[in-house]
Amino acid sequence: MHHHLLRSATRTKVALIVESGDVREVHHLALLLGYGASAVNPYLAMESAEELVRRGEITGVTEEEAVYNLIKALGKGVQKIMSKMGISTVQSYCGAQTFEALGLSSELINAYFYGTRTQIQGVGLDVIAEETASRHRLAYPEDGVTEPHRDLAIGGEYDWRREGPRHLFDPHTVFRLQHATQTGRYDIFKSYTARVDDQAREIATLRGLMSFTSDREPISIDEVEPVSEIVKRFSTGAMSYGSISMEAHETLAIAMNRLGGKSNTGEGGEDPERLMDPERRSAVKQIASGRFGVTSLYLASADDLQIKMAQGAKPGEGGQLMAQKVYPWVARTRHSTPGVSLISPPPHHDIYSIEDLAQLIYDLKRSNPKSRVHVKLVSERGIGTVAAGVTKAKADVVLISGHDGGTGAAPLNSLKHAGMPWELGLAEAQQTLRLNGLRERVVVQADGQLKTGRDVVIAALLGAEEFGFATAPLVVEGCIMMRKCHLDTCPVGVATQNPELRKRFTGKAEHVVNFFEFIAEEVREYLAQLGFRSIEDAVGHAEVLRTREAIDHWKAKAWT
Repeated sequence: MHHHLLRSATRTKVALIVESGDVREVHHLALLLGYGASAVNPYLAMESAEELVRRGEITGVTEEEAVYNLIKALGKGVQKIMSKMGISTVQSYCGAQTFEALGLSSELINAYFYGTRTQIQGVGLDVIAEETASRHRLAYPEDGVTEPHRDLAIGGEYDWRREGPRHLFDPHTVFRLQHATQTGRYDIFKSYTARVDDQAREIATLRGLMSFTSDREPISIDEVEPVSEIVKRFSTGAMSYGSISMEAHETLAIAMNRLGGKSNTGEGGEDPERLMDPERRSAVKQIASGRFGVTSLYLASADDLQIKMAQGAKPGEGGQLMAQKVYPWVARTRHSTPGVSLISPPPHHDIYSIEDLAQLIYDLKRSNPKSRVHVKLVSERGIGTVAAGVTKAKADVVLISGHDGGTGAAPLNSLKHAGMPWELGLAEAQQTLRLNGLRERVVVQADGQLKTGRDVVIAALLGAEEFGFATAPLVVEGCIMMRKCHLDTCPVGVATQNPELRKRFTGKAEHVVNFFEFIAEEVREYLAQLGFRSIEDAVGHAEVLRTREAIDHWKAKAWT
């Protein structure tokens, strides 16, 4: 309707109001507004809120207050999305189509979402119709017999639920990973990676749709570069001191320093006592638009300086540390005030052009001539052009960050529906850099829920030379994926500043070292199988990858 009215030049003469029972999340509302809705009536969500009060499952509020709180939360969520897109008014957001499609066919896009980009094709209207019909059959069975007091599905999009959708980290994989790294058992680690990779093939990830095929002769694993060389290409993700505890942060740094890899401070600065300690310091110092903890000593003591233009868990959105996690010791490191939320604004507040970015790169190189300068980008449409621009601006490393991942600080609403898988962004950046003759001038790094040796090898084949891990090392340290990072109530002392909860932290650097050495050993096995003697030899050989033609899922028939 929106596009029809646009084509007939009458769109501004009428408002479109959507009344739908499907709308229940912020993203649903944002999507409708972005494709032309002037107003939305999520009647079923509001009636559900009233029913929860009537049942006594929500207490302390009236039915009217519950509905008001729901509407307020949806409004704040849309406001946050608009702010990270640099849009000030709903009028400007309405019909702006600031979206990229994932898994939808061109025919569907051209008919209903004209002007939206879809890179990998996917399902058509028939699959969407079948999904809708199946939900309707569940609520209204054809035989007319409904179970009394039928409950809604428990969910499980954010937290793992036994009856919910698949998560790569579930109780089985978390237990196997922790047990393997704590006992040094590579055989148990292989059972962990087998389970993760099997789930990935069931369309949990885009790389699950890929398989290996090589014309090269397999070689002996003894001919492949050793574990000690491969681990130098690994780094931990930018998880700041503040979002995770001091113990968790330091343990990662100690482990990476022992391996010869790199740990990342995140945008929270680093304690001066650690800056000059070669065992406890983080090699990569991050600079974000909030400039938390950035001092001349901080810059001068870095091996790598990373400019945070975006982050995987919440692309385009600035970092956010909730007020309850800003304890006095965190505030001291960040040069801020205890108990006050710390928000690093989205990049458009800070860097308006490639010239501004080039100036910042130049300034950082002047502050520490020996360090490499990274630019952290998120996988999205046009990332190749941006990667080429930052390479011309003399960045040494371009980091392609994927859309999924965790965050130790931001609201759960920021975890999903933003950015694209790193597989797409990495492939686009690699191709654009090669086309422009720039590939030799820059190191390409990938991160975003890397969990197994297979993930690393696929990233290398798509063009990455270095690899970042964040969630997996936290799980090795003891994280059990409670998704309570933003509440400062982490029960295992990983993502909390509460002194009592921090006492429960049991992670050891030796466990993290085991994890990275196991990953490197599995990478060696894949390289030997594919006929490569080193990661360097494998980088960019995308011809070794092919998309799987037969996948056991009814929605996947559109991919070949």
